[in-house]
Amino acid sequence: AQKLAGTLSSTGTPSVFLHPGESEHGDLGVITSSDLLMVFSNSGKTREIAEMIVLARRLGLKKVIAVTSHAESPIRSLSDIILDIGPISEPCPLGLTPTASTAAMLALGDALALITMEARGFTRKDYGLRHHGGYLGSIANR
Repeated sequence: AQKLAGTLSSTGTPSVFLHPGESEHGDLGVITSSDLLMVFSNSGKTREIAEMIVLARRLGLKKVIAVTSHAESPIRSLSDIILDIGPISEPCPLGLTPTASTAAMLALGDALALITMEARGFTRKDYGLRHHGGYLGSIANR
């Protein structure tokens, strides 16, 4: 989620990362009723994420997109749009450490960012304005 927020922001779509735990302690104030909340949970059973959705709705948030893999999950029922990444088995010896699921979510997030860039007509010049320094900035501003 944090990587997607950074990619969206740097490519012309205002976005912030909101940690579910911090949302319970005042950081939910970053959300407005016109925002879109996108949540990521392989199990769809993360208590803090479910609570964040409920609290954001109380603030007037209208749209929630959930990226998850479990058909029966609380987060799925709290969301308006579901991006189902399908059943994923984690390859760690314990079958617990998020690896394959996070890789799938990263790939999906990057694809969404690229589609959004194209839909918004984001140009190389726009990129250069946001990346004025560093190697990428030097390439974009040629």
